[in-house]
Amino acid sequence: MWQPSAQRIAAANLTEFARQATTRFGRRFTSPTGISFGHADYFELHRWSVDHPAEFWSLLWDFAEVRGTKGDVVLADGDKMPGARWFPAARLNYAQNLLRRRDEDTALVFRGEEKVTRRMTHGELYLRVARLARAMRGEGVVAGDVIAAYMPNLPETLITLLAASSIGAVFTSASPDFGVQGVLDRFGQVAPKLLFVADGYFYNGKTLDSLDKVAQIVAGLPSVRKVIVSPYVHETGHELSHIPNAVTRGDFVAPWRAEREIEFTQLPFDHPLYILYSSGTTGVPKCIVHGAGGSLLQHLKEHRLQADIKAGDKVFYFTTCGWMMWNWLASALASEATLLLYDGSPFVGRGRVLFDYAQAEGMTHFGTSAKFIDACAKIELKPRATHDLAPLRAMFSTGSPLSPESFDYVYRDIKPDLQLASISGGTDIVSCFVLGNPLGPVWRGEIQCAGLGMAVDVVDENAKPVVGEKGELVCTRPFPSMPVGFWNDPDGAKYRAAYFERFQGIWCHGDFAEKTAHAGFVIHGRSDATLNPGGVRIGTAEIYRQVEKLPEVLESIVIGQDWEDDVRVVLFVKLQDGLTLDEALAKRIKEAIRANTTPRHVPAKVLQVADIPRTKSGKIVELAVREVVHGRAVKNREALANPEALEYFRNRAELAK
Repeated sequence: MWQPSAQRIAAANLTEFARQATTRFGRRFTSPTGISFGHADYFELHRWSVDHPAEFWSLLWDFAEVRGTKGDVVLADGDKMPGARWFPAARLNYAQNLLRRRDEDTALVFRGEEKVTRRMTHGELYLRVARLARAMRGEGVVAGDVIAAYMPNLPETLITLLAASSIGAVFTSASPDFGVQGVLDRFGQVAPKLLFVADGYFYNGKTLDSLDKVAQIVAGLPSVRKVIVSPYVHETGHELSHIPNAVTRGDFVAPWRAEREIEFTQLPFDHPLYILYSSGTTGVPKCIVHGAGGSLLQHLKEHRLQADIKAGDKVFYFTTCGWMMWNWLASALASEATLLLYDGSPFVGRGRVLFDYAQAEGMTHFGTSAKFIDACAKIELKPRATHDLAPLRAMFSTGSPLSPESFDYVYRDIKPDLQLASISGGTDIVSCFVLGNPLGPVWRGEIQCAGLGMAVDVVDENAKPVVGEKGELVCTRPFPSMPVGFWNDPDGAKYRAAYFERFQGIWCHGDFAEKTAHAGFVIHGRSDATLNPGGVRIGTAEIYRQVEKLPEVLESIVIGQDWEDDVRVVLFVKLQDGLTLDEALAKRIKEAIRANTTPRHVPAKVLQVADIPRTKSGKIVELAVREVVHGRAVKNREALANPEALEYFRNRAELAK
């Protein structure tokens, strides 16, 4: 559907990187077309990056001009997975690499729907981080402490991340559409010392207050010494007396002047940077700890080489602070790009708001979800005809598989000359396994390639590689952005169980995927029970915890039903004897879920069943129910204690509409 011009190939960062690999290591990636580097050679470059990881990642460190001390060893125990150690003698600071500029060019632009627009230069950003870092140190924050943010996608959220990481504190965040219990399920496990919040947020033209929820959250977080409140939706002063130890952000930093130089603590490569959270499929979410060096280096690779981000580019991703794409976006500062931040609904202004933003700011990289692209197609939005998108070079899509029809829509109605990069990875690696290649063609419905340095493959149930058939997406060799561990998992048992139980010594990601004849990839969805409506991963356990608080509900089971090129959440409930599900009870169930999780957790359908299938050990079987609903055969029926219960889910008329 698209391929880059010779001029674009010649000017790409990836072409220069390949040239440097040739110069330093004698690796040759010469294109038979006569162009200095091209698509056919990407796969040679990829093979070298996987077969010679020490050469590849060392060159990337130098090519990206990482601030820090690299050390003499790139990879120790490289035959262990998990267990490999990257840059064991390195010292660096993540924030220092993002704050490498201090000039008066624009570092970030922020829009809050159609209500708020702000701009900040690199120099202003540096000083804001410097001042907040001093205030944090004054509050006793040291390396290893946890700093939590329950905030919209504001500049202040980014500043909080940078200030915390400049000290070596560990940053964690959740978006303000999470309910109280959803936040406590996350932050309650990691005991933050400081909690940063906003007074509210805008969504679809509405002003939503957050402070009452904040008061309840703080009551459940005894570790929090101080709550720092950023004004956003209210112009007048805040009444904070009902929130223990709460101060405004202005009062918090008031005693501290911004020093001209930030004291960037130099830390080991694997020093914790973020805590991200799994979807909570089998209980409270797992707390995934990512290291500063691995996250930085992986993001630099994806931004500079796979996305061809250059200094001065305008990079946007539609994301909340509860999704790993926010962390990914923040790191684009290390490539000296301007961040375009947005908070709110993407459909205000009849769906035009993000394209208005793209035109106004000269956006070069537009990131969003597959669901957004599909929705734009359904409302027949035609930005190509209504907006000047001349600077736009790349469009990214993730969160769920991008349908072939959405590829058609992008090239027909958004822009014919851009790289459409469907990308896939996740919270587990805070980056991508498969993504874009700016030097190669885009094939309809396909992700272009595996990421450099990532030994990605698709295998059958015996771990044998397959092409052209569906299987498990795996990674067979170590990579720097593997988690450094899970929080509160001292022996690593939870970590190993999450990724290495299926195949010994191989990362099994849980995606149902296919490798194509073009060496591209197609993701067919999750191979586990995680829900994925609108491209947002949702854990079933988060729903169960709310539903089963209701006295009428004995038990429940929830699945994702494939529906109109997306997934919709369907909840089945087993009620107390003699009760029948009516509209009033279904409404209360939905309200309980919405109040304590997020609107995306709310099921599209709530249906009553007489029994719920389970294994002989008593575990409910979501995957088996999902197979029955989709008319597919259920494997291992013999493992079920009550296989006859599956019939309650078969051919339900309510699920055909």
